[in-house]
Amino acid sequence: MSNELKKDIPRIIGKYSSGKKGPLLFVTGGIHGNEPSGVKALMNVFEELHKTKPEIEGTIVGVSGNKKALNENKRYIDEDLNRTWTEENVKKNDAETHEEREMFEIIKVLKEQSNGDFTKRYFLDCHTTSSSSLPYVSVQEVNDNDEWAHKFPTYIIRGFSDIITGDIDHYLSRTGMTGFVFEAGQHTDKTSQENHEGVIWLALKEACNLDLTMISTFPECVDRFAKKNAPEQKTFEILYRHGLEDSDIFEMEPGYENFQKIEKGELLAKQNGNEVKSEWDAYIFMPLYQSQGNDGFFVVQEV
Repeated sequence: MSNELKKDIPRIIGKYSSGKKGPLLFVTGGIHGNEPSGVKALMNVFEELHKTKPEIEGTIVGVSGNKKALNENKRYIDEDLNRTWTEENVKKNDAETHEEREMFEIIKVLKEQSNGDFTKRYFLDCHTTSSSSLPYVSVQEVNDNDEWAHKFPTYIIRGFSDIITGDIDHYLSRTGMTGFVFEAGQHTDKTSQENHEGVIWLALKEACNLDLTMISTFPECVDRFAKKNAPEQKTFEILYRHGLEDSDIFEMEPGYENFQKIEKGELLAKQNGNEVKSEWDAYIFMPLYQSQGNDGFFVVQEV
């Protein structure tokens, strides 16, 4: 597995087709610059595709997100690239921030790559988390996204994108594409890259009819995610988002992991010197253990 990023990451990490008609599978990695795992996974997947040349229906295109932030190992330069994709921003003529420039470049690539007689258009947006986490899918309940997400063997969160505005999966869904965000685990955990590779291979199987046995790294390339790292499929919905202002002094209580059970009255965090306690018997989701970010934590319940 490749673990080093080149200093100048290309916008198009790779593209592969065996010339058969079928869908477009558009995979993004590194929308946050401190989450290189998806980019590394895409590099490995394309290296393997070009080596073994398996037949697929349609085309897979892998694209890097915040290139400058990836080079600097920062979450973002001016603002969070996963909050810029609002209808208002997308309609603008000029980019006002570094992230808006990157957004317009990715939109241009998507439009260019979407030209063609595709039977359907899928997206997969690869992320990792600041705290330790089991891998999970985050899906917006529009188009046939939810049905598509349930083809993948892991936890599924509904409704995250309905709380957060301006994320890339909101934008891609608005353009009529089918897909989801995949959170592979903690930023620097080696299993995150395994999980990203596994989910990309499974997406190629489900969308582009790839026979996985044709891949030289099979079955490990999928089993490390699907059998070793992924929890059994369960579906969760978001009950609550604890949002932060830039001026807030916020500190999670130590040791929380994604999908950890919490009880009503439990101390979760301190904010501006005040205690923040749970109002639910539920599960904690996305506890904030990094300096940048406006989401303190979420509370989710199993459905």
